[in-house]
Amino acid sequence: MRLAVINDEVSQDIDVAAAEAARLGFGGLEIRSSGEVPPHLMSDAQLIAVRDAVVGRGMHIVGFDPPALKCGLPRTDAEVMAARALLVEAVRQAELLGAPFVRVFTFYREGPPNPRGAAAVAREVLDGVPTDQVPLLVETGMRTNSPTMRHTLEFLDHLGDDRLGVLWDPGNSVFSGWDPAPFPQDYALGRERIRHVHVKDPAGRTAYVRLGEGCLPWPAILGRLGDDGYKGWVSLETHWRVGRVLTQQQRDEPWGEKFTAGGFEASSICMQLLRDMVETADAVRAPGADAADASTGMSEAGS
Repeated sequence: MRLAVINDEVSQDIDVAAAEAARLGFGGLEIRSSGEVPPHLMSDAQLIAVRDAVVGRGMHIVGFDPPALKCGLPRTDAEVMAARALLVEAVRQAELLGAPFVRVFTFYREGPPNPRGAAAVAREVLDGVPTDQVPLLVETGMRTNSPTMRHTLEFLDHLGDDRLGVLWDPGNSVFSGWDPAPFPQDYALGRERIRHVHVKDPAGRTAYVRLGEGCLPWPAILGRLGDDGYKGWVSLETHWRVGRVLTQQQRDEPWGEKFTAGGFEASSICMQLLRDMVETADAVRAPGADAADASTGMSEAGS
């Protein structure tokens, strides 16, 4: 396992975020907003500056997080075209960044999750989107049609596109109310398709808290990932702030200083906690666990 953090959970200044992550032994940054600019609105010059700041410290860019398919279910041709245009541009931006994937969602749901209906529309949106160079990873999204692993797998099965993988965020599953205990059962359903992991710790459906003080057994999760041979990135998405709670709008649109404020202190604390958990998991890993099948999501490929 390799350690990363989403940059705007630390600072809107990419140099500050990279320096703090490197100081704490993290090897990568996952890119969302920077310099008060949302990811999908960054210019090429801004993207190049972000890339150079990260790579210049000997670190990796581990993913790109635009709000792709993070909208209501498109119902008109114009809405489908708008969703496709954002995604096409996101793929181009990710190539410029050197990011190994673009994170996508499954549209905001209206009522219970409808992964099959979302897949039918997503198939239209994805028509003509180039994904050969930069894969798309579907996140288990809190307010989307895939809040849990089982919903995400149903979406992918009905989409019928094997190029897409899973970005597993069990914190979103808990916060959604659709799976208060996504480990180990929900994890086991999709472990072979997981390409990336987001780490945050919810206190039920009320707020995110300091890592290790919420509902998720992160030491056990990290230990299982290690035992299963996962060699991808585990990426901190703190969502906890000292002295304040993020609003739903700030979680839906996580960019700019209104979102990031207080993130440096909170994320520094959680990065240290995550590093210690991973080191402990590595120390007790079962012999032979690294012999996982390299063709699965538990391999370097696709991470």
